[in-house]
Amino acid sequence: MMRFLLTFLAILIGLFTLEMLTPVQNAVIQPFTASLASLSAALITPLDGDVIAYGRVIAHTVNNFAVSIEAGCNGVEAAIVLIAAVIAFPAPWKLRVMAILLGFLTIQVMNIARIISLFYLGQWDVELFNWTHLYLWPVLIMLDVLVVFLVYLRVLERRRDSSAEVAA
Repeated sequence: MMRFLLTFLAILIGLFTLEMLTPVQNAVIQPFTASLASLSAALITPLDGDVIAYGRVIAHTVNNFAVSIEAGCNGVEAAIVLIAAVIAFPAPWKLRVMAILLGFLTIQVMNIARIISLFYLGQWDVELFNWTHLYLWPVLIMLDVLVVFLVYLRVLERRRDSSAEVAA
C-alpha cells in the first residue's frame, strides 16, 4: 500500500508539473479546452441555434450569456488523478492503457454534461450556477474518477481470479 501511495504521489506531482508547463499548455491543454467548447456548442446547437463557441468560450448570441472553460474545468486534472492511480497500481500495461483511455472518455463525457448544464444554469440562476460550479460538479467529477478506478480494480481482481482458476 505504501508503494502504491508513494508511486501515485510521484506520478501525480510529475503529471501536474508537466501540465503546467507553458509549451504543454499552448500545444495541448488550450487546444483541447477549445475543442471541449466547440463540441459542447455543437451538441447544444440542434436544440438552441443561438449558441456559438469561440476559443474556450460558449456564448448565447441572443441573451449574451457566456461561459469560459478555464483551467480546472476541462477535466484534465481529474484525468491526471485517474492516470496516476492506474499507473501506480500493479497490472499489465495493456489493461492500464485501456483503463486510462476508457476512464478519460468517461470523465470527458461527464465534463461535457457539466459544461452544458452550467451554461444553462448560468442563464437561469447565477447563484445556483455558482454553487453547482464550485461544489456539486467538482465532487461528481472526482466521484466519477473514483468509480472508474474501483471498476478497474474489480476487473483486475476478476482477471486474477480467473487466471488462478486456469492455473489450478
